[in-house]
Amino acid sequence: MNKPTTRNKGSKKASDVMMNETIRILELRVLSQDGEQLGIISKAEALQKAEEAGLDLVIISPDATPPVAKIMDYSKFKYEQEKKKKEAKKNQKQIEVKEVKFSCKIAENDVAFKVKHTREFLEKGKHVRLRVFLKGREMSNPEWGIDVLNRVWPMLEDIGILEKAPHLEGRYINMYVTPQK
Repeated sequence: MNKPTTRNKGSKKASDVMMNETIRILELRVLSQDGEQLGIISKAEALQKAEEAGLDLVIISPDATPPVAKIMDYSKFKYEQEKKKKEAKKNQKQIEVKEVKFSCKIAENDVAFKVKHTREFLEKGKHVRLRVFLKGREMSNPEWGIDVLNRVWPMLEDIGILEKAPHLEGRYINMYVTPQK
């Protein structure tokens, strides 16, 4: 027994683009490949003009009254869109967040060692999350973890900006530090 398939009308996929014979609208406002308005014409006439030019008729604004269609080379248009998307993604700056963990009962020399690594991360332009994990009975005294991070912050304030002050998140006390510009 075949079940009828249902489609989510809210999602728009590339295959949902109405073009050429899949257009069901009888009258369209048509633009030429140069962007020049050809006016409101019938679907058949618009398809004929697109065929004469050797291009596709693509609906670009289905919600307009009447809907707007453009005569264009759809595969070239799609290729250009992908190219622009890849270029934008390439130019995006990826923010890397490094994490440095402490404990409530950490020794001073261990704090200095971890602060040294944190400073190196900040100098490289990376964001740093400083965390104190609360074990067992330490959960009843989260201020111990806050004290550890408050001891660390003065060692970093000359090269970092305190993005988020020490705060409790579950079993962790987190503090975010970003590099100075």
